[in-house]
Amino acid sequence: MSPDASAAEGTVAPAGGEHLDDVHALGARALDEAAAAADLAALEEVRNRYLGRGDGLISARLRGIGQLPDPEQRRQVGQTLKALRDRVEEAIEERRRGLERAAQAESMQAEAMDLTRPAPPLRRGHLHPVTRCARELRRIFGHLGYTAVSGPEIEYDRYNFELVNMPPGHPSRDVQETFWIDDARLLRTHTSPVQIRSMVELGAPLRVIIPGRTFRRDYDATHFPMFHQVEGLCVDEGIALSDLKGTLEYFARSMFGPDRAIRLRPHHFAYTEPSLEVDVSCMVCGGKGCGTCRQSGWIEILGSGMVHPNVLRNGGVDPERYSGFAFGMGIERIAQLAYGIEDGRLLFENDVRFIRQ
Repeated sequence: MSPDASAAEGTVAPAGGEHLDDVHALGARALDEAAAAADLAALEEVRNRYLGRGDGLISARLRGIGQLPDPEQRRQVGQTLKALRDRVEEAIEERRRGLERAAQAESMQAEAMDLTRPAPPLRRGHLHPVTRCARELRRIFGHLGYTAVSGPEIEYDRYNFELVNMPPGHPSRDVQETFWIDDARLLRTHTSPVQIRSMVELGAPLRVIIPGRTFRRDYDATHFPMFHQVEGLCVDEGIALSDLKGTLEYFARSMFGPDRAIRLRPHHFAYTEPSLEVDVSCMVCGGKGCGTCRQSGWIEILGSGMVHPNVLRNGGVDPERYSGFAFGMGIERIAQLAYGIEDGRLLFENDVRFIRQ
């Protein structure tokens, strides 16, 4: 058997049969195969074939050096094999780096962006109708000198009910259908407690609107367990019912159009006296009567009235010197009327098709 055949089969040449020419031929073959490896898997096969610990061709020859009878030959062949092993390892590592660079370049080429290609059109977001109405309310009342204020959504019974003239046992408490947290705290049922907080903190005179979330145990096409409300409070010397009427007329015409008229109807609210419900002439039929207004020509939009003296007193304001009016409306209700939305639950169902309209 020739030395090359013996090497190709991974065997060690018999004693005295190992020659440097055989070693160099083996090394040349290993280097050629490493350079020709087409991918990392083929390169790993070359590594195992020549440098594998068990049956690698170069590794096996290194283990067989001890069988050579001549010490000088053992030294020469051993040095040559070790140098060859290092050179093959270096060639394999160099080829591995080259293959990885080529693969990375190919990947980058595949992922490259054409900077000259026009970008796809942007899909712009849309403001929710409730957000749009809330901003419009701030704008309208801002023109009249009102400042927007806020307060806690988790409120005390004292602020939510007692100080706005709803003591324990008052029938108006039942209308609220409250989410209680404990005996003293609740999710506020209206933004009216912020009226008390504003009077205590700011004193009189003052003009504030209070937009925010409120919570009640209710859910149908026009009532929701969480809804947005805005209340207004004006306190000053000489405030009269005519000031309330003029303010609400300005609001109705600014929000629903210059042809809108309002109608005041007697009602009862615990924190105002006298109390009034406010209707606006139907924006669909112009007051002639249609299905939207149930043939009446009017649509209810809010409750209002002159602030009860007890409420002024609870806010630290002297009712003998100051008077005021207050009003409150659901922002969802205003959004339904402004945008012709029949079922208010659409405002909370997060249907993108609805928002895009």
